Amino acid sequence: MAVVENLIMPAALGVGATMFLDLWGVAQSRVLGIPSLDYRLVGRWLVLLPKGRILHAPITTTPSVPGEAFIGWAAHYIIGLIFGIAFIGLMGVDWISAPSLFPAIWFGMFTVIAPYFVLQPCLGAGIAASRAPAPNRARLLSFTAHTIFGLGLYLTALIIRSVSG
Repeated sequence: MAVVENLIMPAALGVGATMFLDLWGVAQSRVLGIPSLDYRLVGRWLVLLPKGRILHAPITTTPSVPGEAFIGWAAHYIIGLIFGIAFIGLMGVDWISAPSLFPAIWFGMFTVIAPYFVLQPCLGAGIAASRAPAPNRARLLSFTAHTIFGLGLYLTALIIRSVSG
């Protein structure tokens, strides 16, 4: 039971939050016409990392690679899973049985550091999307997505609590 509580539940929390983020992306695209991040680009970057290609200018000019979509989507969910485990590492596993909204939202907002300072620069968009065609829009979309991820942590915990309680 300890493995379930200490690893599987936090991993499920991260995967569930990532699913909420993806539902947000679908709604954002259909209602507002704003496309989500193209995870093929993340996959392309990851495939080319072991070949020494860390920085791209921009990655959209780098030729596509086989399997990039699958790798990008898998990475997206693995990162969400890791963020879920990290969040519960900070909050403690008991948070899942008595979730509170604000720690989850704050954690989601904090995770925007990853795209601002790792992914966007490596994909050629600069730090915090400074080289993107519309930097402030890109920043806002990333911040909103990561805040939604935090909301997803909370909502997923409510689901886990209702199913396991």
